[in-house]
Amino acid sequence: MKWLESNLVVIFWSVIFGEVVGYIGGTLEQMTWKPLQLGILMAVVAVVAVNGIALLSRDDQASSDK
Repeated sequence: MKWLESNLVVIFWSVIFGEVVGYIGGTLEQMTWKPLQLGILMAVVAVVAVNGIALLSRDDQASSDK
C-alpha cells in the first residue's frame, strides 16, 4: 500500500509542477500550451524515474549487504 500511495503522490506533484513549468515555458517561447498532454507526459516520466531510482538503489543495497 505504501508503494501505491507514494506513486500517487509522485503523479500528483509531477502533474502540478509540469503544468506550471510548461505554462511558463510556453509563454516565454510563445508556443502553444497543451495541458493534458504535458501532464500525462510529466506523470509518466516522474513515475519511471522514481521507480527506476528505487529499483536501482534496492539492488545496490542488496548487493552491498552480502
